[in-house]
Amino acid sequence: MKRIINKSSILVGMLFLFLSITSCQKQSKNEVPSYLKGYEKEYAENPRAAALKWFEEAKFGMFIHYGLFSLTEGYWGDVHSKPAEWVQLRALIRPDEYAKLADKFTAENFDADFITDLAVDAGMKYINITTRHHDGFCLFDTEYTDFKSTNSAAKRDLVAELAEQCQKKGLGIFFYYSHGRDWKHPHSPNREDWGGNPKPDYNPKEASYKYGEEHDLQLYVEYMKNQMTELLSNYGPVAGIWLDGRAVPNSTPEKVDELKIQELYDHIHSLQPQVLVSYKQGVLGTEDFKAPERHFTGTSDVPLEICNTMQPYAWGYDRDNDVGHKTPNEVMEMLAHTKKMKANLLLNIGPLPDGTVFPDDIITLREVGKRLHN
Repeated sequence: MKRIINKSSILVGMLFLFLSITSCQKQSKNEVPSYLKGYEKEYAENPRAAALKWFEEAKFGMFIHYGLFSLTEGYWGDVHSKPAEWVQLRALIRPDEYAKLADKFTAENFDADFITDLAVDAGMKYINITTRHHDGFCLFDTEYTDFKSTNSAAKRDLVAELAEQCQKKGLGIFFYYSHGRDWKHPHSPNREDWGGNPKPDYNPKEASYKYGEEHDLQLYVEYMKNQMTELLSNYGPVAGIWLDGRAVPNSTPEKVDELKIQELYDHIHSLQPQVLVSYKQGVLGTEDFKAPERHFTGTSDVPLEICNTMQPYAWGYDRDNDVGHKTPNEVMEMLAHTKKMKANLLLNIGPLPDGTVFPDDIITLREVGKRLHN
């Protein structure tokens, strides 16, 4: 009799646990992301429409270009890379040599708490970070490559740290992701079939890359889909996916279908329906918003975001750009300009090699925040 009672109790307990987990999952799925507070009604009706409304009203965001390229400070030997984050391609650094930078990548002073506080103080509503730039190095813990920050000297998932702080403080988190270019992956778009600098022009050819019949672009397409699944499954609610490398698919329109871009967009929206997708000025025309760089003068039939830099030119840290960072007056002028364009301003900081925010930028952004508040 006791055994029957015990078995019944166990079954009831297991059923209760299952129902509790299911209820929590349902509640989590329906829970409004913290950055969409105030848009609950719109979110209940249409998550992406709510996100688009929020995005158009956000006006101001922080862009962060940080990675192995930051360690070079824009230089490799006598070669000055313009922009700094393209140093691998500009200086023709071989992948194996470039990968050694990971042993020096400590990110010792990359402080997600400080960075998100700075964004809030500046009046920014969201942050966009380079989860994987053209060099292929990932700032997140991915199962699909060892070329990542958790395998570097830092041994940290910087994307996780930033996403957690954004969620706590009601900031949207966007993930920059290099789509058209990967200078590490052997099967990413090659120079034989694509333009737009898909890979460095090494001579002799790079032995780690695949060529001819051995090159299988679909392995790279699947790699990107798998990483997108990680980014949208492991880091809480995401405001947007910000793809880069547009010159590559645009260079060869007759082959663009091979990259399965629309399938990737659909996959993104299936994982988190509120996520907004951009691919700079656009590739297919089905993107949720356009995100051109500073000199854009056109118009847009979808929400618009203009990205610009605190440094005079570079996105990643360049020691030659130490003089001439944007002043509070200049940032206010930029905000006034994007307002006239009915666009957002995505303003980039390029942290120092150790992750420190450039001191002048801290002063400027805090002053901008005070002016916006007043």
